[in-house]
Amino acid sequence: MSDSHLTQSPKPTTRLLQMFRRGDCFLWMSGGALALAALMITGLLLLVIVNGATFFWPFDVTAVDRADGTKLLGQITATQAERKDGGGQIIKSAQTQFRVGNRDLYGFDFVWASTVELANFRRPADVVQIERQEYGDFLGFLQRVEESGRTVAAGAAAWEVLLAKAPGARALAVRATKLQREDIGAVNYAIQKAKLRLKAAARKAGSGAKIDPVFQAEIDAELVRLGVEYERLRAEAGALAVQAAAAQAVFTTIDGQEKKVPLAVVVRAFRPNAMTITQKIGHYLSRAGEFVVGEPRESNTEGGVFPAIFGTVMMTIIMSLVVTPFGVVAAFYLREYARQGFFVRVVRIAINNLAGVPSIVFGVFGLGFFVYFVGGGMDRLFFPDLLPTPTFGTGGILWASLTLALLTVPVVIVATEESIAAVPRGAREGSLALGASKFQTILNIVLPASVPGILTGVILAMARGAGEVAPLMITGVVKLAPEMPFDGHFPFLHLDRKFMHLGFHIYDVGFQSPNIEAAKPMVFTTTLLLIGIVILLNLTAIALRDRIRKKYKTGAF
Repeated sequence: MSDSHLTQSPKPTTRLLQMFRRGDCFLWMSGGALALAALMITGLLLLVIVNGATFFWPFDVTAVDRADGTKLLGQITATQAERKDGGGQIIKSAQTQFRVGNRDLYGFDFVWASTVELANFRRPADVVQIERQEYGDFLGFLQRVEESGRTVAAGAAAWEVLLAKAPGARALAVRATKLQREDIGAVNYAIQKAKLRLKAAARKAGSGAKIDPVFQAEIDAELVRLGVEYERLRAEAGALAVQAAAAQAVFTTIDGQEKKVPLAVVVRAFRPNAMTITQKIGHYLSRAGEFVVGEPRESNTEGGVFPAIFGTVMMTIIMSLVVTPFGVVAAFYLREYARQGFFVRVVRIAINNLAGVPSIVFGVFGLGFFVYFVGGGMDRLFFPDLLPTPTFGTGGILWASLTLALLTVPVVIVATEESIAAVPRGAREGSLALGASKFQTILNIVLPASVPGILTGVILAMARGAGEVAPLMITGVVKLAPEMPFDGHFPFLHLDRKFMHLGFHIYDVGFQSPNIEAAKPMVFTTTLLLIGIVILLNLTAIALRDRIRKKYKTGAF
């Protein structure tokens, strides 16, 4: 046989069989699937970033004339190319979408118009855009500013007067709202507490018995004093509201309608077509800051999301504080103390199966066990005077956090067990040889070395728990929480209160809003914020894990 025949390369079919036997094809398939998944995630993030990060930019406003003689004024938000059939006939002409605002006048925010019917595109420098407390944005041309029915400024001078008076009127309105929500709310809280004290005294005295006259007189005097304070604050808030509503700006729309806008509802007024790039950047930063630290308005489709941020972070922290010790203790018991056998295998199978249970099932369990059973029992035991109004016997941030802790505890148990198993056996034996007990060895050797792996499980639990929505919908989350779980009243942290959550906020704005098209940018912006918060929480835990890992080189990786 010739040497050339011996060195001849194998046939293609043979090469494929060899690759299949070695598993090279599966390796390439796994790498391709991983690359595809990374590409899809990157594309999704880019979509969210592009649509969310541009929400606050003050785009120019365009005025156009239509073929029927009417006019449009608004921001061009989308375009659609014309569609033709196979024969070249136009099925649908090109369309342009305008965000015209003025929902209180037109009943809608967006208008689609045929592009071929539009002419004379222009960007008037004097068009004014108003961000209002309700009814969305207003677009029009400023005519004059009035105060108590009297014209203060008109024409070109009206713009400067509007900019000067609007912040003061808005401040008065905010002060009136603050009086109603905080000061009057504090008085109502004190009145409720006084009535509860009276009710508790009557309950302790028993049926048919009279309350101590001195105590009764003290409560009555306190209620009278609080009633006087309540009326004073209400009168002050009403006077501020009337004072704030005195100043108005009169506008005309592109179609000639006249509209009076109270300066008290003006959140922000600007001329987008006359703004420089520096002014637009400042406007963008101002709106972005309001989004992070402000409160929602207009059915959550405008304003800020700070209550939802606070609720999301607080719920995630409470969940992590609960799930970590329970998960770690369970894992150490299963690995170090439980006798390995049929029962332990069944428990591990049950834990693994729990990770695959739909989250809504955990929500139903949390509603039945935590809310109705535990919370109802606490109300009957500790808050009988408030019944039938529930305190802990209704959804709240505590029960939502505990429900998510149950949802994520399998992740922590599995990660902790793997971390314990990775601790070198020599470290244990060395500790035992030096006379340490099993508990001391676990506490001083195994646990510190396992902390990086435990934090890995906590990170995974936080990432999943922060984005869950279904269990929260029936255990405490609401569309709008009038009071946050943290305030100035003792005990300051009220775990019984309902709360807002960014995940539910996205669902509510995107699918339950009466004006979904106008709310779409808020969905992307809130999604971007939620992703950023989850990444920030994870990075914090990762930094802590890496710091501990450097300290204990023998720890699990």
